[in-house]
Amino acid sequence: MTKLLAWIVFLLGVAYFVIPLVGMTEFSLSMRRGVYSLDAYDAVIADPQFRQTFGYSALMAVMTIVFSALLVVPTAFWVQLKLPRLRPVIEFVTLLPLVIPAIVIVFGYIRLYNTSSWLPLTGTTFGTNLLLMVGYMTLSLPYMYRAVDTGLRTIDVRTLTEAAQSLGAGWITILGRVILPNVLVAVLSGAFVTFAIVLGEFTLAALLNRPAFGPYLQLMGANKAYEPFALAVIAFAITWICMGLIQLVTRFQKHVRAAR
Repeated sequence: MTKLLAWIVFLLGVAYFVIPLVGMTEFSLSMRRGVYSLDAYDAVIADPQFRQTFGYSALMAVMTIVFSALLVVPTAFWVQLKLPRLRPVIEFVTLLPLVIPAIVIVFGYIRLYNTSSWLPLTGTTFGTNLLLMVGYMTLSLPYMYRAVDTGLRTIDVRTLTEAAQSLGAGWITILGRVILPNVLVAVLSGAFVTFAIVLGEFTLAALLNRPAFGPYLQLMGANKAYEPFALAVIAFAITWICMGLIQLVTRFQKHVRAAR
């Protein structure tokens, strides 16, 4: 009886998530009356604005991942090695983006870095892109930090560091050639989640007036019928591809470790 109830609850949960997705996909294929077609997807992909906004968001995602890794890996490593008592404080700080709305963050940026402030970043395209990237780093910080911190806890950081120092390695060499390869799966896990966050984020990009994929998705939803659903399916597929890549990378790393 308990097993049957568990299966019922599981199937209800699956139906709760799958049925809306099936309906959304079915509607996105119904642009041509009477038959299913990919006309909505063809219209979206042929739109130059789609290619521009998707390319922009993809580039911003890559930049965000790179700079997040450069910030988080050394920080988590140093906390693990030298400052374990500060772990609760660092964890609390990295959780703040989950409770502070993105609109608060972006209004703070605009207030501090507008054209009349001491550092007018919003007055140039480069400065605005920089603010957007930093905002994306902030939003992805809880996921990136926890992924890296979990990876560091699975290895003996102190022993590896002392062994590298005994061979004459400096801190940069230790981070780049000893620590990073051992937590690469964790970094990639955080990177895929970051990519999905950047691709679908709306508030920061819209209020900073940047040509990102999130505002484009909202604009299509306000003016088109079938194309927004096609875009939603594409965005959902990209998110699931990222999650699948996390699983593949994790399994590959486990096989490599088992082979060793």
